[in-house]
Amino acid sequence: MTFARRLLVLCAAAAVLVAAGVWTVLRAGDEARGADRAADGPPAKAGIVGLGPHTDGARLVFRSMTWGAQRDHLAAVPLTEPRGTRTVATPACLRFHAAAGTGVCLQTVHGVLQDTYRAVVLDADLHERRRYDLAGIPTRSRVSPSGNLVAWTVFVGGDSYAGTDFSTRTSILDTRTWTLQENLETYAITLDGKPYRAADTNLWGVTFADDEHFYATLATGGQTHLVAGDAIQHTLTTLHDNVECPSLSPDGTRIAYKKRVPGLSDDAPWRLYVLDLKTMGETATTEGRNIDDQALWLDDHTLAYSLPSDDGSDLWTVPAAGTGTPALLAPAALAPAVVR
Repeated sequence: MTFARRLLVLCAAAAVLVAAGVWTVLRAGDEARGADRAADGPPAKAGIVGLGPHTDGARLVFRSMTWGAQRDHLAAVPLTEPRGTRTVATPACLRFHAAAGTGVCLQTVHGVLQDTYRAVVLDADLHERRRYDLAGIPTRSRVSPSGNLVAWTVFVGGDSYAGTDFSTRTSILDTRTWTLQENLETYAITLDGKPYRAADTNLWGVTFADDEHFYATLATGGQTHLVAGDAIQHTLTTLHDNVECPSLSPDGTRIAYKKRVPGLSDDAPWRLYVLDLKTMGETATTEGRNIDDQALWLDDHTLAYSLPSDDGSDLWTVPAAGTGTPALLAPAALAPAVVR
C-alpha cells in the first residue's frame, strides 16, 4: 500500500471516529435534557403492552413522546383513562398502528453516518414476526380490521406534505402469505371515470375497509383525490377531490381527512373534515388548528389526532359531527391505535 493510500485510509477512519464522537455527545446532551423534562411528563411505568383482548376493556396504544430513556417506546393506557399512568414497553416506533392482534411498527435503524428505516410486523405480544427495509422516512401506517393486511407510506423524496416537492411510496403486506405489494402506484387508475396515467402520481394514507377494499389519497396534477382501492384487482378509482390522509369510520360510512382550505398559509393549510360516503357531503369539525395527521376514530363519533407540543406531539379529540370543542386526550403521544 502506497503512502498516499495509507494516508487516505487514516483520514477516512479519523472522520468516522469524529462523527461517532459528535453523535455520542449530541445524544448524551439530548438524553440529559430529556431526563429533566421527563420528570414533568405523564406518569409511566415499565410493563407489558399487548395487542390482544384485555380484561380491563379497550386500551389506547401509542408512541410515547415523553422525554427520556423510554421516548418513542410503545405505551398503553385504558381508553377510559387516557391521561392515567401509562404502561411502556419496547419496541420503539416512529409510526404505529394495530388491529386484531397484529401491529406494525415503523422504526429508525440508527447508523453512525446515516439512519435507515424498517417496518416490523408484530404479534399480539409485540414479538417480531417479519421485518422489511423501507425506502425512506416513515409517515403513515395502518392495519386492516382483521389484522391480515398492513399498509405503510414513506417519503422517498422530501419530508413534508405541505409543498409539492415530495415523493411517496405506499405498500400493502398480506400477513397470511407475506406477499408484499411494494408500490401501489402501479395500480390501474380511473380518474373522473376515465383511465389515467401520469408520471407525477403519489399515493399515501391507506385506510382499510376490509381485506380487499381500502381508501387512500392520490395526488397528481397539483390536486389530491380520495380514491377507492381494490387490493385484489389492483385498481384505484377517484371519489372526491381535496382529500388527504383519509380515515374510515368503524361503521364504514364516513371518512375523516385533512382538507386544504383556500386562504390559509401554505405552511399550515389543513383543517379536519368528515366526508359522508353516501352523500359526499362535507362537515368541518370545530378544530380550527392546522392538522397534519391521519386522524383515528376512537368510536363512531369521536376523532383523535396529533398536534405539535413541547414534547413533539399531543393527542387531541373532537366530535366528528362538527359540534363540541376540541379536548386534550393524551399529552406526549403520537400514532395511536385502539385495541379492544
